[in-house]
Amino acid sequence: MYERIPWETLEKPGNDRQWVVMAVAGAVALGALAFTFMRSQPVPAPLATAPVAAAPVVSTVPVAPASPLPTTPTAPIAVTEADLFAVDPGSLKDAVAAHAEWFAVEYFSYDGSDQSALTLGSMLPQGVPLPEAPPAVQVFVDWVGVTEVVEVAPVTFEVSLVVRSLVARDDGPFVRQAPRSAIVEIRIGGDGSPVVGLPPVLAKANPGAPQPLNLSGVPEEIRLQVEASHGQVVGGEQMIDGRWKVVVLVEGSDGVVRPATVIVP
Repeated sequence: MYERIPWETLEKPGNDRQWVVMAVAGAVALGALAFTFMRSQPVPAPLATAPVAAAPVVSTVPVAPASPLPTTPTAPIAVTEADLFAVDPGSLKDAVAAHAEWFAVEYFSYDGSDQSALTLGSMLPQGVPLPEAPPAVQVFVDWVGVTEVVEVAPVTFEVSLVVRSLVARDDGPFVRQAPRSAIVEIRIGGDGSPVVGLPPVLAKANPGAPQPLNLSGVPEEIRLQVEASHGQVVGGEQMIDGRWKVVVLVEGSDGVVRPATVIVP
């Protein structure tokens, strides 16, 4: 009796199974649409947090120094007489004397070279001719010394000096000349430096009259002591403190015998 069971008679009337299948399919479709929509939306920014202080960055690139501001060139400062009067008179006279000595060496020397002429020409006032000499004449200054510096006008000085020179002619030997005196006028220029005002005033130097020397005999023991170590004793004079000034003839390393003074205790 079970060979034929009419299953269709056991189902409830109506097509309920079909609706279930349709409902499930619709749910799946809605889920797929929702998933697709969520993926297409932008990702929201994360919540803001407190900023972390960054470590300072130390630059290793050298920084070029700032360019100095342009300056306006100034004119040379002129030295007034009031400024010169404020200078130590002794220092000013020393500078004047030194310039006069330098000028005297250039003025009295003569070797015919262009360099010597150029140096002397730069020291003489403009328009003053340079010294001239015959051919084969050479002159060199042996020594020069200042004897006096006198201020004759504001910032104007007269320097008295003595010069001795050596002269050679026609390739001959150098011969010492008699000393000559000269007075050189030195003025202080606008920049405060000494300059020659005029060519020098020349004259024959006067060494002065020799002073008398009254020598007496020295004790025998002193004479023997001095002659044993220095040379022949000429005489001497006793000093206030009891010592002796003994004049002796001393032979130098050049073979020349010269008078000299020896102090004996």
